[in-house]
Amino acid sequence: MHETIFFLSTMAFIAGLIDSAVGGGGLIQIPALFNALPTQIPATLFGTNKFSSVFGTAIAARSFMRRVHLPWSLIFPATLSAFALSFAGAAVVSYVPQWVIKPMILVLLILIALYTVWKKDFGRLHQPQVIGTKQRWLATLIGAAVGFYDGLFGPGTGSFLIFLFIRCFAFDFLHASAAAKFVNLATNLAALCFFVPSGHILLQYALPMAISNIAGSLVGAHFAMKGGANFLRALFLVLLCVLISKFGYDLFKDLILNFKFY
Repeated sequence: MHETIFFLSTMAFIAGLIDSAVGGGGLIQIPALFNALPTQIPATLFGTNKFSSVFGTAIAARSFMRRVHLPWSLIFPATLSAFALSFAGAAVVSYVPQWVIKPMILVLLILIALYTVWKKDFGRLHQPQVIGTKQRWLATLIGAAVGFYDGLFGPGTGSFLIFLFIRCFAFDFLHASAAAKFVNLATNLAALCFFVPSGHILLQYALPMAISNIAGSLVGAHFAMKGGANFLRALFLVLLCVLISKFGYDLFKDLILNFKFY
C-alpha cells in the first residue's frame, strides 16, 4: 500500500504542476489511478481524482488571484453556469457513447492546435475587451458548454477554457489560465457534490494525493507567472499534442478491437 501511495502522490504532484499552468492534470492522475487500483470501479477512481485535484485547483486559483487582475464580472457568470451544467453532463453521461464523443473532440483539438500555431500572436498580448452584456452572456455560454463537457467526459477541459478565453475575450495565456482555474474549480466542486455523498472516494489515497497536488500546483503556478504568456503558449501546444496523441491512440485501439471482434 505504501508503494501505491508513493506512486499516486508522485503522479498527483506532476498533475498539479501541469494543471495549474495549462490544464490537463486528469490525463496524468486518472490513468495512474486505473493502473495502481485496477480492482476499483471507475466511479470511485474518478471521485478520488476529483477530490485530489480540487484542492490543487483551488490553490492555483488563489495564487493567480494574488498576482493577476481578472474581470470578475466575466468570470463569475462563467463559473456559475459551469457549476450548474456539469451536473447536467454527469446526468446524461450514461446515454452518450464515448465512440461518438471521441472523434469530435479529436477534430476539435487538432483545429485548436493548428489555429494556435497559425496565429503567431495568439495569447501573447493581453488586450481584453470592454465587458458589456454581450460579453457576460458569452462567458455564461462558455461556462455552460465547458461545464457540461466536463461532467460528460472531462479530458482537456482546462485547455478548452484557455483557448476560449483567449479567442473570445482577447486574454493572454497567463490571464486565460488564471480565469480557467476558477471555472474548472466550479466543475470539480460540482462533481464532488455527487461523489462525496455516494461514497465514491478512497480517502487513504485521496488525502496524500491532494497534498501532493497542492504542492505541484504551487510550483506550477509560480513557473506560469514567472514564465509569462510565451512559456504558457509553448506548454499549451505541448499539452494539445499529448491530448491529440491520446485521443488518436484511443480511437485507433477501439477500431482495431472492433475489427478483431468482427
